[in-house]
Amino acid sequence: MPELTPSQWSLLPDEPEAPAAPDPLAQAASSALRSRDGHFYELTGQVNRPGEPQAGPALRWQRFFEAGGAVGWQELSAKALRVQRRVLEDGASYNVHSDGPPLPGQGGLEAAPLARHWPLELLPMLIDPDEWRHIEAGAIQRARLLDAVMADIYGERRLLRDGLLPASLVLADPQYLRAMHGSRPPGGVHLHVQAFDLTRCADGHWWVVGQRTQAPSGLGYVLENRLIIAQQFPEAFRQMAVQRLAASYRDFIQALTKLSPAGERSRVALLTPGPRNETYFEQAFLARYLGITLVEGADLTVRGDKVYLKTLAGLERVHVLLRRVDDTWLDPLELRPDSILGVPGLLQAARAGEVVIANVPGAGWLESPGLTAFWPGVAEALFGEKLVLPAIQSWWCGEESAWQTLRPRLAEFVVVPTFSASPTTLSFNPVVAAELDATGLQALAARIDANPTAYTLQARVKPTKQPVWVRGALEPRVAVLRVYVMTDGQGGWTVLPGGLARVAPRRDPLADAWLSIQRGSLSADTWVMTDGEVDPTTLLPQPLQATDLRDVHWTVTSRAAENLFWLGRYTERAENSARLARHVIEASVMVQRGAMPPPMLPLLDALARRHGLVGGNAPRAADDPRGFERALLAALLPTSGISSVGWNLRALQGCAQSLRERLSPETWHLIHETAAQFETQLRAVLDRSGSAVPLTDVLNVLGRVDTHLAAITGAQTDRMTRDDGWRLLSIGRQIERLSFHADVLAESFEQGLALSEDGFALLLGVFDSTITYRAQFQARREAPPLLHLLVHNTDNPRSLAWVARTLRERFAKLARHDPGWAAEIAADLPVPDAWPLAELAAPGPALVQHLRRAALQAGELSSLISQRYFAHVIGAEQRVWQ
Repeated sequence: MPELTPSQWSLLPDEPEAPAAPDPLAQAASSALRSRDGHFYELTGQVNRPGEPQAGPALRWQRFFEAGGAVGWQELSAKALRVQRRVLEDGASYNVHSDGPPLPGQGGLEAAPLARHWPLELLPMLIDPDEWRHIEAGAIQRARLLDAVMADIYGERRLLRDGLLPASLVLADPQYLRAMHGSRPPGGVHLHVQAFDLTRCADGHWWVVGQRTQAPSGLGYVLENRLIIAQQFPEAFRQMAVQRLAASYRDFIQALTKLSPAGERSRVALLTPGPRNETYFEQAFLARYLGITLVEGADLTVRGDKVYLKTLAGLERVHVLLRRVDDTWLDPLELRPDSILGVPGLLQAARAGEVVIANVPGAGWLESPGLTAFWPGVAEALFGEKLVLPAIQSWWCGEESAWQTLRPRLAEFVVVPTFSASPTTLSFNPVVAAELDATGLQALAARIDANPTAYTLQARVKPTKQPVWVRGALEPRVAVLRVYVMTDGQGGWTVLPGGLARVAPRRDPLADAWLSIQRGSLSADTWVMTDGEVDPTTLLPQPLQATDLRDVHWTVTSRAAENLFWLGRYTERAENSARLARHVIEASVMVQRGAMPPPMLPLLDALARRHGLVGGNAPRAADDPRGFERALLAALLPTSGISSVGWNLRALQGCAQSLRERLSPETWHLIHETAAQFETQLRAVLDRSGSAVPLTDVLNVLGRVDTHLAAITGAQTDRMTRDDGWRLLSIGRQIERLSFHADVLAESFEQGLALSEDGFALLLGVFDSTITYRAQFQARREAPPLLHLLVHNTDNPRSLAWVARTLRERFAKLARHDPGWAAEIAADLPVPDAWPLAELAAPGPALVQHLRRAALQAGELSSLISQRYFAHVIGAEQRVWQ
């Protein structure tokens, strides 16, 4: 095209204008699905009545969408995907107990939890400053009231004497702990953190629908939600002056230390029920964020009314426990004797004032919905105040007049249990009476007549609806907001400026006021806006300086140490059992085909029984080879009840699950997939084969699991920090290897089959040393070279000498703080490279005696380590720090 002169420019046609960017408010209004069912709708800020047009977004939502602009609106779907990806990256989960096969644990077979990804909604719940001040005042008032009620009921009991609270409702509650009556907690604070579930009803006001006073959950999820959602809308978060959370968490921990006898020097720990608890992720997340120690009941011990943390360095005093274990499980000495979640003597330590427990045991009875109708009168009597935040109307059927008055109107209510489940109380899922037919209503009324104290009637309400981003549209969903009130340690209370919003999983849920994450609800971040300055406090990790690292000390709790110890043992045990099973199956087939002499059968039988490959009732291999073979194959599955390959893999998986915070995601997934794939593949082989099991396929499955276990061993060896926890893992492996190899070698020589052709091959295979032997000694089938390689050779990681030397070195470093005890124990460990080879190779009992003694010494070392570092019953009096 020829170049145009300036005079010709005006002759060019005008360029088309760029299309105007879509208005985000118009997009929001057009994408909002209608809500005309009489619920308050947070998006519009008003109640949408049937037959009326739906209003546009409220001012706060206008500001939210305008902050992101047109581009922000168009990216909502991409942001939703980023939220889900971030949840996966963080490993945020909510465990739901499944009906799948259980995991083996120290106390037997335990239920296996199904980890479900944390369900996080993209759009936050928005709260204006004025309405937050109203919520804040009401929540603080109720927190102050409930703490005063706790002090009275466990003290003077004036409320019971004056009839302001029914004694039959309070004292009959299984959550009321008589063992705590008369005790006064440090600082006089009973309820250090309380949670109130609120919803905005059709009148536009916030109402209380429930309260949590025992061990409120969700504070960790509040943080996770905020860290993810705020990053998706940075402009809106800044422009709308959203209050931050960090200062409240910091002040809460400081408040707990103010109440502690040790003050600022207090050690704070979070007591968790463990990895199988549904909210374990948030407990671990919260502990890391707050910089406090995450502990289980087995990590703690009570000595002289004081609580101590069991660590590899000894017993260290704990002054504050932020607990997430329910009351009845806290102390097996005074509460449930079958509890393995609690700490024996913990209640006595609490009564003695030597530990601050947040919240004080015995607060669960305050959660009973049967008490709801009594709180206004109690507030008037104690404080002369009317409650700022009303609660949904409830009537306890234990009051005969109330039940008889409301009985004809039963269909108008939701029927809920008065008490939590226990051996002495009745519990059930809430019943929406309106959904029952006449026969169902009559049956329900009869049940209430028979046991009225167990039932409470609640008025049906229309909870607020929150906009949820679903497939490119704003969909209204029923929502409940949980707010948290925390002590300030000086007699006052503060409210976390945010909360955990729970949103219904469907647009029209049946029981719309009872939202539960366990039942599939979503969660949402909560943005509380302020008309003042935003507190810039953050508790996220700051860059470390050289001086910060000079005296750094990493605490390894005894529980983590014990799990690492058993992680090493179960890894080695699974590897040994898989390899032994493979060789026993191969040898059994060869004997049946006449390719191996029958005298090998007693050896195979003995090894299989001694190392858990078959049960005690299995047929003898020499008497019934095929029956023995079938018993061995059946025992490979983890559900057989026999500690064979599958059981050991399950146990390995259980240990790894308890160490999620210490293992890399790759290592955890490798362990999990190894156990799962072995079971799946083996079941597929056994189920399709009928009576004639293709042993080649079984051997292939065992070969694959052996390869996976080698990868797990490599990860443990090359991808873990060499601290005392890792040393215990390595010691566990070496103890297991020493015991197993010494026993196999002793059994083979004792039965006189070690130097036969098949026995020789079996030993080299079990020791994983076949290639090494052939490279050094070719086809010689003689005792001296065999024993040199399997007993003396310190370059062979499978030889007894290498294992014993490594075990001694690891133990010396582990016990370096007590060199005298370490030297004493090390002196009792075997020294296989000092055993005279000529004596070992000569006919006689010397070799077998050395080997049996070595296996016994391995077991003795295991017991000593457990007593010293896990149970703390050896040397504990010398190793206690205040």
